[in-house]
Amino acid sequence: MSDITIAGLTIRNRILSTGHQTYLADRGLPGDDFIAYHEARAKGGAGLIITEAARFHETALSDAPDLHILSDDAIPAFTRLTQAVHRHGAKIIGQLSHTGRVTRRVQGGLRGIVHAPSAVPSGRFTVVPREMTTALVEDIVAAAIAGAGRYHRAGYDGVELMASHGLLFAQFLNPRVNRRTDKYGGSPENRMRALADTFRGIRAVVGRDMVLGLRISSEELEPDGLDRDEAIDICRILADAGLVDYVNTTIGSMAGLGGSIHVVPPMEIAPGYVARNAQAIREAISVPVFVAGRINDPQVGERIIGSGQADMVAMTRALITDPDLPNKVKAGQPDLVRACIGCNQACIGHMHAGYRISCIQTPISGRELRMPAASGAQTPKRVMVVGGGPAGLRAAITAAEDGHVVSLHESGPVPGGQVLLAQALPERAEFGGLVTNLLAEVARHDIDITLNSTATRETVLAANPDMVILATGSIMLPPEVEGAGEGHVLTTEDVLKGANTGSRVLVADWGCDWVGIGLAMQLAGDGCQVRLAVTGTCAGEALPPYLRNYWVGRLHEAGVQVIPFARIYGVDDDTAYLLHAISDQPVICDGVDTVVVANGRLARTTLEQDLAGTGIPVVTVGDCNTARTAEEAIYEGLVFTREALTRLGAA
Repeated sequence: MSDITIAGLTIRNRILSTGHQTYLADRGLPGDDFIAYHEARAKGGAGLIITEAARFHETALSDAPDLHILSDDAIPAFTRLTQAVHRHGAKIIGQLSHTGRVTRRVQGGLRGIVHAPSAVPSGRFTVVPREMTTALVEDIVAAAIAGAGRYHRAGYDGVELMASHGLLFAQFLNPRVNRRTDKYGGSPENRMRALADTFRGIRAVVGRDMVLGLRISSEELEPDGLDRDEAIDICRILADAGLVDYVNTTIGSMAGLGGSIHVVPPMEIAPGYVARNAQAIREAISVPVFVAGRINDPQVGERIIGSGQADMVAMTRALITDPDLPNKVKAGQPDLVRACIGCNQACIGHMHAGYRISCIQTPISGRELRMPAASGAQTPKRVMVVGGGPAGLRAAITAAEDGHVVSLHESGPVPGGQVLLAQALPERAEFGGLVTNLLAEVARHDIDITLNSTATRETVLAANPDMVILATGSIMLPPEVEGAGEGHVLTTEDVLKGANTGSRVLVADWGCDWVGIGLAMQLAGDGCQVRLAVTGTCAGEALPPYLRNYWVGRLHEAGVQVIPFARIYGVDDDTAYLLHAISDQPVICDGVDTVVVANGRLARTTLEQDLAGTGIPVVTVGDCNTARTAEEAIYEGLVFTREALTRLGAA
């Protein structure tokens, strides 16, 4: 929590939020939602807010709701943003970025012209870009300088150029991607010219009023990507020339499927794993070094700073989950922090699906101006919550926050619901942190929890609550497989409870999510020969892309054979019979000891039906409405509960 001064700019602590796409921009500008999102992190105590990459040149525009800083007309909106952040004592730096070849650049349903230093294909985006003319490169440099000038006039404290993640400036730096023969290609000096000229031009415009920073991948982790030694050399040259005041290190590249996993690393990757690269860069240069990469816990950040691996730590997703993290740490209350679990579902996952940023644990993130306010009960009501999964726990917390008297009844021996299943699968233990966080909040609100308590119509009527919130969850649909009665077919729960599968297993994955993948990985780890039949195009089709790609790679490494577009319909002896999901033609798998069915789930509605006509207000939240994910469960536990309590108070 110590302060740091960078080129005359004093930042109150070493915690920063890096630039990240929020999809909150309003027609290219920071509107009310965008400002409220960043103001919440500034108010929560972050030392530095770096706002997301703004497009500064027309050749980078697409239909994505990105920030634009193309003309002076943008300055008033950006000024409102800087004033909101400064109001709470945080500093703010703006990013400038151009995608180059790492985009499909869709506009109005049409794929636009993709420009890059050279016509080197982008495998992930399947584009062969058009090589920029020398004049276009010069125009892009001039546009970036103009964009920085607009940041300056809007009151920003600094500007950061993105040469990370395989983006345009990184493409110029990379000899395997930059094959130009003009002044912007060839020698290391020429390849750095576009970036260096931009820094020099910005300094000429803003003087020493702003800090200038470089964001760079310490290694891109792609076959044709920049490696660590190249990244260190680039940082050294720019720092020695006095062109940058700090270096913001990250890892990975958007250009490929493998390297892109590290752009927003999931829970399966170790916390703080980029710090070793940041340290190597820090030892080579004389300006401060920032580091990002799974720093989701204050203790991890403290270790990195204390050991001299970096000068500031990026806790971006941690701040999405808990905007008040810095203030809680400063107050000596790190145990109150709602820890990020690295699931990537509603942060980068929302962006990849075209939706606004949020967090599965903190629905108000990205919805700061759109969530129902606490009702502030004038007369506390007796609220009975049935079910101790994520939906029920969040509902109980919400009711208690609003001033009501809450009891929670869970039919099992421990709370957690489907999270208990998720955390039992390989490399998914951190998902259990979601329930750990919820239970900590339950304890702080002194909510009465009764375990091994199956609620019925009679027990509810005897308790005489003012409102019942049903969070009774869902049950797995039984396998509809011919021959299942012969003992060749097991369910997910059977396997996790230790059922004997034999050595040759077919996992039939209906949902194309983490369940089928996790089962396949667990069985492969146990030494089984595993085939994974999925109903969609690939394993993990329903997962956020970076997470899906990670697991597809892990399945391949484990020797799991994936069968796409296949649904199970029968078994006999050692054969499994599937149908192709599109052609309806048979797909026969011989040599199968057991089929494990990861099926859909059915909402539990019995108690809801039993309570009909009792006159007690009933609210349903989570999977008992329809089976989905923890994100919807927690959202409904908060929003549906608060809305219902507001109605009850007004009645």
